[in-house]
Amino acid sequence: MAVLITRPGERGERLVEMLNKAGIMALHLPLISIIAGQELNRLPNKLQQLNCGDYVVAVSKNAVEYAQKTLSAVGFCWRSDLYYFTVGQRTAEYFASQIENSVYYPVEQESSEGLLNLPQMQDLQARNILILRANGGREFFTEQAILRGAKVETLECYQRMPIEYNKLEKISLCQRIGVDTIVVTSQEMLNYLVKLVPTNETGWLFSCRLVTVSQRIAALAKSVGWTNIVVADKADNLSLFLALQQ
Repeated sequence: MAVLITRPGERGERLVEMLNKAGIMALHLPLISIIAGQELNRLPNKLQQLNCGDYVVAVSKNAVEYAQKTLSAVGFCWRSDLYYFTVGQRTAEYFASQIENSVYYPVEQESSEGLLNLPQMQDLQARNILILRANGGREFFTEQAILRGAKVETLECYQRMPIEYNKLEKISLCQRIGVDTIVVTSQEMLNYLVKLVPTNETGWLFSCRLVTVSQRIAALAKSVGWTNIVVADKADNLSLFLALQQ
C-alpha cells in the first residue's frame, strides 16, 4: 500500500510520519495552505459584546490557534462566563488547554449534526453564538441555530488557500510510487483533488481507495466516481491511521 495524504500542515505531516514508522509508504501532498484570517482584529470586541452565558464555537484547531495568537498579542483573555464548543475531541482538548475552561463537543458524532444534538443546543432563543471559522465552509450549523432562535455571527480566523501544482508532475509521481490509497478530510479538498487530476487520469484516481472522515464527504466522492470508500470513526490522525489499516 502507498498512501497519498492531502491533509494540510503539521497534522498531515504527522500522519505521514505515523505511516512511515509503521512501514507504510506515504506521500504528503497538501491541497490547501492555512494563513491568518482577515477578521482576527475584530475578535476582542466580538468577545466583549457577548452576554454572560453566550456561546463560542470553534470549528477547528486552526481557528483556536489563530484566535489565541490574536488575543495573546493584545493581552485579552478568554472570558470565563461564556460557554465554549467545538466539533471534535482533539480541538476541544486543545481549546480547553488554552482557555482553562470546559469545552463541550459531541462525543458520538463529531460533526455539525452532532453539535446540534447536544442538550445545550436545543433551546437557543435569545442566545448569541460566535463561530470561529475559516473563509467559506459549511453553513448547516449556522442555519439550524438561527432556526432555533439564536443570533449567530461568524468570524474568519483563518483562510484556506488552494496550492497550485504542476498537475502532470504530481500525478506522475503518485503513479510511480504506486499510490493506491488517498486520504481526504474535507469536501473542499476532494474537489481540489478532482481538479488536480487530468481527465485522462481519472480512471487511476477513482480506482484508488479513498479514506475520509464523514459520510457527507463519502457521498460526494461516490457521486463523482469513487467506489472503494472507507470512513474513519473520527477526524483525528489516529482514527485515520486505524482506518488505513482496514
